[in-house]
Amino acid sequence: MILNLETSTKNCSVSIANQGETLVCLELASQDYTHAEKLHDFVAEAIAKTGITFSDIQAVAVSKGPGSYTGLRIGVSAAKGYCSALQIPLISVETLAVLCNAAPKNKGFFIPMLDARRMEVYTSVFDESGTCIVPTQALVLDEHSFANLNDACYVFGDATSKAKTVLTDSKFIFFEDIVYPSAKEMSAMSWKKFQNKQWEDVAYFEPYYLKEFMIGGKK
Repeated sequence: MILNLETSTKNCSVSIANQGETLVCLELASQDYTHAEKLHDFVAEAIAKTGITFSDIQAVAVSKGPGSYTGLRIGVSAAKGYCSALQIPLISVETLAVLCNAAPKNKGFFIPMLDARRMEVYTSVFDESGTCIVPTQALVLDEHSFANLNDACYVFGDATSKAKTVLTDSKFIFFEDIVYPSAKEMSAMSWKKFQNKQWEDVAYFEPYYLKEFMIGGKK
């Protein structure tokens, strides 16, 4: 049994999986970022729905980023708290890989994108086998982005509407119904890492922010 937490975007998402199969998933995408209020309630409700107890959870997996600074901090802090209290392993998974898992498996390239404000996005590129061929990066989109990809390019995530304004080549196909990463897409990923004992150091693990956190002053 693995508890999966995904809080990197506006979607607060929790799932419980048994050997890689999602048993229950609870999530809410809110413009107000309700993670601090909803996350622990979702965990308690998910455990109740599956009829288990906290002692049945054998690991906690968290989506490590990139994404919302606040969302990532809330998710990682909660995951580390559960792991410390229950004395169980912590697993981290790449946020863009979680998002990519929701896409239908067609021939071509898969380009998950998360909004990073203005024309910048957090993105990476996966091939049709699910292998990451371009590592996660912060990219300012323009009409020349991904020009080296010579096959169908499937674009999805909460930056899709932004991407459509500049990625106008016919090779770009937009999955507008795939907006946020979900904890239900983490189940197989976290199970694989659990089997391989790819665990994080609970004391020292930090989210993958990608960019430095900047606090703006009052104007």
